Amino acid sequence: MSIDWLSLHETAHDEFGARLAAVTDWSAPTPDTEWNTHQLVQHVIEEQQWVPLLLEGRTVRDAHPLIRPLGDDLIGEWHRYSAAAASAWAKAAPETPVHVSYGTIPASEYLREQVSDVTIHTWDLAKATHSSDSLAPALIEAVYTVFEPQKDTLEASGLFASPVPIADDAPLQSRLLALTGRDDRE
Repeated sequence: MSIDWLSLHETAHDEFGARLAAVTDWSAPTPDTEWNTHQLVQHVIEEQQWVPLLLEGRTVRDAHPLIRPLGDDLIGEWHRYSAAAASAWAKAAPETPVHVSYGTIPASEYLREQVSDVTIHTWDLAKATHSSDSLAPALIEAVYTVFEPQKDTLEASGLFASPVPIADDAPLQSRLLALTGRDDRE
């Protein structure tokens, strides 16, 4: 199965932006219990700030001083950094080496990670804003191909809660979220 990750990047960002427009309470809790809505949105925007810098070949150490503090208008900041990330991805060759915090990976792998992160946090933001938590099927299918092979190591990474037990015949979105410690049956 061939996946167009660049197209999915756009879809993920559109979906996140739609949920972001629904924010009325920046202190509302999210399914990611370590973050409220403001902190979750800030995290996703900050991840986008890194994209152009890392795709240019900078290391995390070299890029860190170039990351600017976010302003108070997180919706405006999202649009700014989402557009900058999209522009950088459009110019990057899939095999471009990218220096991330845990080593050097091809840009294609970094793109899959970025799409996956935004997708999962879109669901978190949907729950926090009481907006539609149904995500684009193409996103769910693609991100599942990233997380399912890592199911035994996701929790150990410290990035996700313990997987939620769920039936093998549950909808794919439910199974994906369960891999990341989220339960959409609640």
